[in-house]
Amino acid sequence: MVVPRPVRAESSDGSPFVLSPAARISVAGPGADGVARLLRAELAADCDRVLAIVDEPPAYGDIIVVIAPGEGPHADGSDSDEGYTLEISAESVRIGAATGAGAFWGVQTLRQLIPAACDGNPLTIEPVRIHDHPRFAYRGAMLDVARHFFTPAEVKRFIDAIVLLKVNHLHLHLTDDQGWRIQIESWPDLTRVGGSTGVDGGRGGFYTQDEFRDLVAYAAERHVTIVPEIDMPGHTNAALASYPGLNADGVAPAPYTGTEVGFSTLQTGDALTERFVRDVIRELADLTPGRLLHLGGDECLSTPPADFVAFVEDAARAVTAAGKTPVGWHEMGRAAGLPAGTVGQYWDFTTPRGHAAEHALAFVRGGGSLIMSPSDAAYLDIVYEEGDELGQDWTGSPTTLRRSFEWDPARVVPGVGDAHILGVEAPLWTETVTSIEDVEVMVFPRLAAVAEIGWSTAPADTEPVEAARDFADFAERVAELSEHWDAAGTRYRRVPEVGWPEKVG
Repeated sequence: MVVPRPVRAESSDGSPFVLSPAARISVAGPGADGVARLLRAELAADCDRVLAIVDEPPAYGDIIVVIAPGEGPHADGSDSDEGYTLEISAESVRIGAATGAGAFWGVQTLRQLIPAACDGNPLTIEPVRIHDHPRFAYRGAMLDVARHFFTPAEVKRFIDAIVLLKVNHLHLHLTDDQGWRIQIESWPDLTRVGGSTGVDGGRGGFYTQDEFRDLVAYAAERHVTIVPEIDMPGHTNAALASYPGLNADGVAPAPYTGTEVGFSTLQTGDALTERFVRDVIRELADLTPGRLLHLGGDECLSTPPADFVAFVEDAARAVTAAGKTPVGWHEMGRAAGLPAGTVGQYWDFTTPRGHAAEHALAFVRGGGSLIMSPSDAAYLDIVYEEGDELGQDWTGSPTTLRRSFEWDPARVVPGVGDAHILGVEAPLWTETVTSIEDVEVMVFPRLAAVAEIGWSTAPADTEPVEAARDFADFAERVAELSEHWDAAGTRYRRVPEVGWPEKVG
């Protein structure tokens, strides 16, 4: 079957569907044509089949995309925005959804059901009925482009890979000590100086505002929302190196190419800093149609506690004034005066340490919700195995595929259940990751596990999560999925927990 596991899938009797050279994509409803164009492009890339798109009643052997109220998975019409139905029979393939997003995720399921080699003659798809919808609205991956820069083309390649898993948010970590990656027109030296290098003196780079708009549009066409992050008041050496006036002594530090954290901070209560923060937030908000704007707020070890609280409260109010919902790492929960509805991102362990749970709960008590990213299960920069050259080991143990799969977001912070959780996210920090191929090796297959946790039905709460989640079944489905990764040229780690098929060629 597919990853993530559908809510309900029933094999059907009868002959398989045959995708013939005469097959068409028949569309009906607003947005169906756009989904059909993406399906046609994906079939052309996956299988070298180019299908005509027609706005007319379907014929025998067509693929049908219908978007209309009541076309989702719930008979009572109470469909989630991203639910879909998929019915495959000898007569047709039919995708029904109430929205374009739902139809697009139905397309991703269809892609996984088509034989990856696409060399069958005729090409057949087994009959099945699927009713499916996501558990959480937010299913994210994060790419750190600040430590090592990735070009717009590389980011698009990443988007193309994650949508197959129904990931619908891409969090871009745009700034850090080592690099400032987004053009701010009112502060041009941020990219001229701060964007000039990376970890270990790696390639610099940044996105112009037009390039960023193009990335946002490319993602949105694929029903992915980009969540931009400007990390502050810590992790700001790239900004401090760009503008001496942002430093208390008026002296800019040198650009930083190491990997230590916690040593940098913006001034608080300073007029120039306040103008800087508002200008950056205003320009970034104008570039981002999505509702979320991430302020970072983590590892501010050089910011006095009272100054940290005052800073993040003021910055969050600036985000709200710009028409966006502020997001921050869970440390921002120390601030009692955040705007109502501020979203927290939890990054501590699956068993919270210190004050992490308390800080996370503060967002819920403030009318907000949580994105769950426990670092010992969902962080994709952690090594797969002891001794790996690629990746980090600061969590104390490797993150295996099984470890990424056997946790549940509603069993991490006491008192936080599904109603308080916006969703899940798997971050990739790039201190050791220098190429898009290495990005993919660190991300896949572990993102498949986090994506399934975010999409598929919650496990029964009457037994331990490792017993409630069927890892053997998941591993079998990942093995099948790998054939699609191979066909697409997506790199991945062939972890020993999976019985991988033999590669051809």
